[in-house]
Amino acid sequence: MALYELHDLPVPRGAVVVAAFDTWVDAGLAATTAAEQLADGGPVVATFDADALFDYRVRRPTLEIVDGRLARLTWPSLTVRLGRLDRHDLLVFTGPEPDYRWHELSEAVVELLQRLGAGEWISLGAIPAAVPHTRPVPILGTESRPGLLRGGVEAGPEGTLRVPSAAISVLEHAVASAGIPALGYFAQIPHYVSGPYPAAAAALLRAVGRHLDAEPPIGDLDEQARALRTRLDTAAAVDDATRSYVERLEAMVDEARLPSGEDLISEIERFLRERGNGGPSRN
Repeated sequence: MALYELHDLPVPRGAVVVAAFDTWVDAGLAATTAAEQLADGGPVVATFDADALFDYRVRRPTLEIVDGRLARLTWPSLTVRLGRLDRHDLLVFTGPEPDYRWHELSEAVVELLQRLGAGEWISLGAIPAAVPHTRPVPILGTESRPGLLRGGVEAGPEGTLRVPSAAISVLEHAVASAGIPALGYFAQIPHYVSGPYPAAAAALLRAVGRHLDAEPPIGDLDEQARALRTRLDTAAAVDDATRSYVERLEAMVDEARLPSGEDLISEIERFLRERGNGGPSRN
């Protein structure tokens, strides 16, 4: 059985794939929020087999009960939608991170992109990091060959970093291995912030915009980011320990002390401990 259904919809050759899955790595819902802005409700090009890919005990369908009557079930879905950003055709691949069959999914995604004649793959993600909310959101990059990243984003961190892989990185690696240029933009989220982080979603959209030399659809994300910044500033002002910690992070950023692999591992380990998962290893 095929893992996806390709709908009868004309797709221009050379479209840019923008991919983002929730959970890991999607701190602050930044990546999936950015992808949804780019998809903008566009037509569905392909639908993946949710029954084969998801554990519904982990990703339960949402049930609406109206006046005591079971009215509607909304099931998790993994789709590719057709979008457009200025002169660029997009294939926006988004949904929950699959639970099962990653090897088969990789093969299916490569097959699908080859059938559609996709020209490039862009992963979007967000990771917790030791960065302050008072500074611009840092973006780290990945690239299948030097020179793919644009807009001042560099590949990193330097050295070897071993972490639990996200499905999106598995797919990026498979796509690159199949000869399709592949890269990723990953926002760094202050690890002390919980909930959505709209500033990072806006930063990812701007990274995609700079990459494609196009104006991205920011919507009201900047307004949401300003409101959250005000709440965080207020919280820091009334707590000496929090204020001191934020000031220390600001000093690191202002001195251009980029996070090392060790720093990223420490924050990822903290992130995983809070969720009861295994940690990464150093090399």
